[in-house]
Amino acid sequence: MHHVLVLLNARAGTLLDHNAEEVRRLVEKGLGSDGRKVEVRLLGGKELLRAIRSSGQGQHDTVIVGGGDGTVSLAARSLQQSGKVLGILPLGTLNLLARDIGMPTGDLSAAIAALDEAEAAEVDLGTLNGRTFHTISGMGFFSQMARARETVRRRKLWRFLAVAIAAAYALRRTGRFDLDVTVDGIPHSYRAFAALISVNRFTGPGWRREHLDEGLLELHVAEDRGGLALLKAGADMVTDNWRGNPGIVTLTGHRITLDRPNRDRSWVSTDGELGRERMPLDYRILPRGLKLLVPRGRKAPAASDAAGWRRPLSAARSHR
Repeated sequence: MHHVLVLLNARAGTLLDHNAEEVRRLVEKGLGSDGRKVEVRLLGGKELLRAIRSSGQGQHDTVIVGGGDGTVSLAARSLQQSGKVLGILPLGTLNLLARDIGMPTGDLSAAIAALDEAEAAEVDLGTLNGRTFHTISGMGFFSQMARARETVRRRKLWRFLAVAIAAAYALRRTGRFDLDVTVDGIPHSYRAFAALISVNRFTGPGWRREHLDEGLLELHVAEDRGGLALLKAGADMVTDNWRGNPGIVTLTGHRITLDRPNRDRSWVSTDGELGRERMPLDYRILPRGLKLLVPRGRKAPAASDAAGWRRPLSAARSHR
C-alpha cells in the first residue's frame, strides 16, 4: 500500500473557509483511491515547518504540502535526495510552481482531483548560495514588478491603471546599483535597477514557464537607461512585451553569479520569501532535482515510479 503524507497549513485562507474535519475528509476521500494510505495533518506555524523539514524521513513515499511558494521551497529542500515525491495543493498568493505545472488554483476540490490523477515527473531546481529554490530569485525593480503585476491582475484593473499602480509600487522600493555578472565564466557589468533569475526560461504568457527540465538558468537585467525607460520596462513586464525591450538584457547559463561592489549583503526575494543574502550571489542549476506530481496531460518528463503513483505510458516520454 502506498503511503501519502499530506501537510496542510491550517491558517491558510482557503482552509479557514472550510471546517477542518471537512477538509480532512475531502483530502482522504479524494486521494485514497487504489488502496493508498492517506495521512492528513492540519498544522500551523512552527509545527508545520517542523513537519515539512522532517518529511524526507518516514515510511510515506509521497508528501503533499498545502501552502504558498515559500512552503513549496521548504518542502523541495526537505525532500532532496530522499526518493520521495512532492505534490502541491496551491493555497498561497502567487503559487508560481503550481501554476507552471497546471494545478488548479482557488478550488480545493479541483486541486485534489488533479493530484489524484497526477503523474510523477522530474523537474529542475535552482540553488542560491547552496539553498534550493524552484522558480525565481532576484533583487530590485524587476522582481518587485513581477510581484506587483500578479497583484494588480487579480484585482481585474484596466491595463493602463494596472501598469501605473505596479510601476509606482516597484519604484518606491527600488534604487540604481552597479552589478557585476558572471555567466558560465564570462563576465559582464551593468548599471542596473534590478536582476531576476528563473529556473528555466519564461516562455509562456504571464511569466509562465512552458518547460521545467531545460537545465538552464535565465537572467534578466533591467539596465539604468533613465526613469522613462524604467517605466517602459515596467509597463512591458505587465503587458508581456518585455522580451522586446532594449533596456532588459537576458542571458542564460548553468552557473550565474551576481555581485554588487562594496556590498557584503543584499536584499533578495526568492520564491516570494525576502531575505538578506551574502554577496556574491551564487546561482546554479540542479537538473531534475525534484520529483513532482504533475497534473495528467501536462508535458513533463516522467520520474521513476518510486512512489507508485498512477501514470499512463505516455508520461514516460520527454516533452523535448
